[in-house]
Amino acid sequence: MAATQRIIDFLATRRPEGPCLVLDLDIVADNFRAFRRALPDSAIFYAVKANPAPEILRLLATMGSNFDCASVAEIEMALDAGATPARISFGNTIKKERDVARAHALGVSLFAVDCEEEVEKVARAAPGARVFCRVLTDGEGAEWPLSRKFGCVPAMAIDVLAHAHDLGLTATGVSFHVGSQQINTEAWDSALSDAAFVFNTLAERGIVLTLVNMGGGFPTRYLKDVPSAEAYGRSIFAALKRHFGNRIPETIIEPGRGMVGDAGVIKAEVVLVSKKSAEDDKRWVFLDIGKFGGLAETMDEAIRYPIVTKRDGDRMEPCVLAGPTCDSADVLYEKKPYPLPISLTVGDEVLIEGTGAYTTTYSAVAFNGFEPLRSYVI
Repeated sequence: MAATQRIIDFLATRRPEGPCLVLDLDIVADNFRAFRRALPDSAIFYAVKANPAPEILRLLATMGSNFDCASVAEIEMALDAGATPARISFGNTIKKERDVARAHALGVSLFAVDCEEEVEKVARAAPGARVFCRVLTDGEGAEWPLSRKFGCVPAMAIDVLAHAHDLGLTATGVSFHVGSQQINTEAWDSALSDAAFVFNTLAERGIVLTLVNMGGGFPTRYLKDVPSAEAYGRSIFAALKRHFGNRIPETIIEPGRGMVGDAGVIKAEVVLVSKKSAEDDKRWVFLDIGKFGGLAETMDEAIRYPIVTKRDGDRMEPCVLAGPTCDSADVLYEKKPYPLPISLTVGDEVLIEGTGAYTTTYSAVAFNGFEPLRSYVI
């Protein structure tokens, strides 16, 4: 989504120095309502890691959102924003036992696991808690696929949840994640088939699961159009009916990027325009923000952000786009050069759109002396 008038007015009047993210809360509220309409029977657990700005968390808490947290710090942020412990999931499958104990002491009782060792930690540190097991998916169709770092195969999930049951935990269900920026609305189908297999197998053993955490993956618009929340809702509900029939379990969705991505715009500045030789047919355009300043998702050129300049009516030519740090990895787009106006020059401001998610949280702490990405929420 293009910069809103509120963001444009803020930049024009405040003139903040250096690169910064400006995020419009009205867009976040609109996105929350769209998810609620699309999947009215699913509880929304906002993925705090996407953007943990207190203003965002307070807004979503007021609107009735729950929160998917990856650490004790994020749990404390959600509580400070007004969420009750019952509205919080400790969704990271890799947790220190003392962090499980701290979350339990704060009242959190829903934990992700993906192996028997993690179950044993939760059983010791949070006796009686509810656990769901994350199942591996292939992530095909995602622009930012997730690795095999999280989850286990469905057959192992059955053993993990049975072990949880035996240790006195409540084996509550299954989770999966179809990959971030998932543009295939049908991607949830095979994962829900796996979830139904786990449900049915455990039911035969007398363990009744009640929850499917369908994860995130809902996209935001960058350079290409993406399906609407309603399109995902229709496809996901059809898959639930297909695999669970009339006994559809309790469901959770965990939007992060889809909730805040299109609500934010980064204002940046051109620091240098150069070539590497007299014969070079590619300009190098250096900005005052790069991979280490918040644009880490340009790694492997996976996420291509829309970039707007005041010279966009001029002739465009492809260039290599890079950040300002003394690290050769700090190149944003080179394999597939980025078209920018040939007249772009030192001191020009650019707006990098769709940057509300995974920018401030990926911003390095003073690498090369550049301060972390400043954020303004309006």
